[in-house]
Amino acid sequence: MWKAILAGLIALAPWGGHARAETFPSHPITIVVPFSAGGPSDAMSRILAERMKVKLGETILIENVTGAGGSIGVGRAVRSPPDGYTISFGHLGTHVANGAIYKLGYDLVTDLEPVVLLPSNPMIIVSKNAVPAKNLEELLAWLRSRPTPPTAGTAGAGSGSHIAGLYFEKVTGIKLQYVPYRGTAPAMTDLVAGQIDLIVDQTSNSIAQVRAGTIRAYAVTDSKRVEQASDIPTTDEAGLPGFHMTLWSGLWVPKGTPKEIIAKLNAAAVDALNDPGVRKQLENLGLQLPAPNQLSPEALGTWQKAEIAKWWPMIKAANVKVE
Repeated sequence: MWKAILAGLIALAPWGGHARAETFPSHPITIVVPFSAGGPSDAMSRILAERMKVKLGETILIENVTGAGGSIGVGRAVRSPPDGYTISFGHLGTHVANGAIYKLGYDLVTDLEPVVLLPSNPMIIVSKNAVPAKNLEELLAWLRSRPTPPTAGTAGAGSGSHIAGLYFEKVTGIKLQYVPYRGTAPAMTDLVAGQIDLIVDQTSNSIAQVRAGTIRAYAVTDSKRVEQASDIPTTDEAGLPGFHMTLWSGLWVPKGTPKEIIAKLNAAAVDALNDPGVRKQLENLGLQLPAPNQLSPEALGTWQKAEIAKWWPMIKAANVKVE
């Protein structure tokens, strides 16, 4: 009898799972961004957080936890309480590729619950201005003529820029010397300064520097041009047909997070993505928004598994070493 009474009291208590989901959120939420401030992941998360707080009624904080290609930041979220107050922001690199590169101590699929698929953008091949090439064919010729492998900036092993570099090597046969950073923001700083030769970067990270004339762009890795940079040809047009790669992003929470809380977070994110002001900001970064039927938690889960099946074989075949 006492056990039954105790169980009833627990169910009615404010910390019970059902009550917790009903009152969520009651204090600020944190989005863990696994890369440095100022980069493309950081920029997207801050735009979304600012609008999501309107729907949720609570402040959303951004915590930049860098290192190991983003795996440290994702681990921070995985090990957080499954109460909806810690969200993992990530992308193709952190939530797909890292599983083929690092000994993570967590499973990217079973230890996280998907919330929503976020905007994506094609990569863009950019170089320092000192490179003499004026188009992609000239760039490939210049890279092949180098006595030593050209230096390519990345946000660490398994990051989107690293995967794009591996894909670039596979398609062109050109060997690159990777220079890892804690994010593509510091990598871009060194590219502008001429310290590295190139980056196969997210369009959203490079577009402002391209427009400012501080770096040179050669092609976007998509079958169609980016509307906000319509003067930059596609890889098909520029002489590297079939070199297509889109870096998508998403939000996840720790496994065991109540479905009702996931639904609230999903609704807030979808509301943000449908806001005209948010859409304009994201589109100005060269980002492409998901189709409406791709915005459910289940759609992100299905997409993530499909991307693991697509990219893991190539990554493992490259025998990437983590230093």
